[in-house]
Amino acid sequence: MDKILVTGGLGFIGSHTVVELQNEGFEVVVIDDLSNSSIDVLSGITSITGKSPVFEILDLKDIQKVQGFFKNHQDIKGVIHFAASKAVGESVQNPLKYYENNLNTLVYVLQELSVLPTSNFIFSSSCTVYGQADVMPITENAPVKSAESPYGNTKQIGEEIIQDTCNVVPNLKAISLRYFNPIGAHPTAKIGELPIGVPQNLVPFITQTAAGLRDCLSVFGDDYPTPDGTCIRDYIHVVDLAKAHVVALQRLLSGNNEANYETFNVGTGVGSSVLEVIQSFERVSGLSLNYKIAPRREGDVIQAYANTTKANNVLGWKAQSTLDDAMKSAWLWEKQIRNL
Repeated sequence: MDKILVTGGLGFIGSHTVVELQNEGFEVVVIDDLSNSSIDVLSGITSITGKSPVFEILDLKDIQKVQGFFKNHQDIKGVIHFAASKAVGESVQNPLKYYENNLNTLVYVLQELSVLPTSNFIFSSSCTVYGQADVMPITENAPVKSAESPYGNTKQIGEEIIQDTCNVVPNLKAISLRYFNPIGAHPTAKIGELPIGVPQNLVPFITQTAAGLRDCLSVFGDDYPTPDGTCIRDYIHVVDLAKAHVVALQRLLSGNNEANYETFNVGTGVGSSVLEVIQSFERVSGLSLNYKIAPRREGDVIQAYANTTKANNVLGWKAQSTLDDAMKSAWLWEKQIRNL
């Protein structure tokens, strides 16, 4: 039973990935600094899988603590690295926080992996590396453009750091998963997206508005060159995304990778506008959502949705859930945590 480290493992995507790893029989160690997550997530994971992962509170910005952790866990066979700040808007306002938290921590983890006999590394990357792509759907061969935000830039630079490291550390194998917009929650409603403070992402803002926590949802811009004027994204159910991480890890562990460093888009291949997401929520919930049109938000691209052919054919992974499935699970989760 291989021991796998999941950094940021109590976060939204991390917690769902821990569940899928434990379901596949992996021994999971989670580290998280709880800056944007809750210790309560641990009990949710345990309730779903019947097993609690090993957990340590650890701030990856503390290099000495990172070194100490790896000294105590030299038998780790793979790392799935989620720990990072992730809000586009906040990164525009506070770029140095993002460069410190997203890049320094990556370097510290890779330094430790570089001295192990064999290391397998999955990086939580993002479609933001493509900026505003010229052609839809976006393939892995699309040019990496100037990032639209410091957050996106940290993902671009992060990939470059991993690529450069793999070029000189033959025992390190890595995959960057460039995913699109994760939404939804576990079907048990025992874990889900749990933003601290005002949500930075669309779907939790929708569900919190419907639950009465927010007065109104702001739709940022209705004058984009899209069919209904609102931005288009590829919304993927978080459980599908979590399973992609497990498949990617198994690819490295079994030696099926074709190069020391690989990249895969992870999405549904379907673009949905902001208004279509709202309509999906209204359809599955039976509620009418209070929303208004607001000015465009700095850092937003017009549209981004994935060409998933490579992930489907090479990785052997395909998204299974629909937008309605994801919205239904997100609303079930919101109702559960609000006791509605």
